[in-house]
Amino acid sequence: MPGRRNAALTAAVVAALVSGCGAGSAAHRPAPAATGAPAAEAPRSPAPPARSAAPVRPLARSVPVRLEIPAIGVDTPVVPLGLAADGTVEVPPVRAHAPAGWYRGSPTPGRTGPSVLLAHVTVGRYGDGVFLHLARLRRGDRVVARLADGASAVFTVTAVRTVAKAHFPTASVYGDVDRPELRLITCGGPRTPGGGGYLDNVIVYAALTGTTP
Repeated sequence: MPGRRNAALTAAVVAALVSGCGAGSAAHRPAPAATGAPAAEAPRSPAPPARSAAPVRPLARSVPVRLEIPAIGVDTPVVPLGLAADGTVEVPPVRAHAPAGWYRGSPTPGRTGPSVLLAHVTVGRYGDGVFLHLARLRRGDRVVARLADGASAVFTVTAVRTVAKAHFPTASVYGDVDRPELRLITCGGPRTPGGGGYLDNVIVYAALTGTTP
């Protein structure tokens, strides 16, 4: 099915994008575009996120401009991320107060499907990244994506996973879903030898539970 093949390509691209996670400028060279092979899959992928009790009607397409996560003090602008002219992946800027990024190959927040947002855990010499405390989120915490049209998509965290980058759970992160969901991704776990990056990814799964017009 073309949709699933495209999802696999997107998964490989975005999984590679977060490989550096702000450890330094060299770690932020855009990764090569996907060649058709999905990112490595763990032998046992994380369990799928729990479903919310009541479905919420999807929002109209509108790009995210701000992300708020009250439980960990995140209130950041959101910039769109795509592919560079040479087919490599764009990354959020490496600078002080670097914003989060929304991968525009994924649905906008509030649309049906998994909307993917990512940010650095550290930003090189600038210190902490906006997703420094992402792993502290717990089930039930609230995430608000504010959209360009003035609407807001309110998500509730359903699961938080820390996984080895070598076993990135492509299917559970990027696979097709029948409702609006959110994926927040950054680096985590121990540093790589030499301190150039991180060995794991932190992945937050969330489901749409409210909207404002």
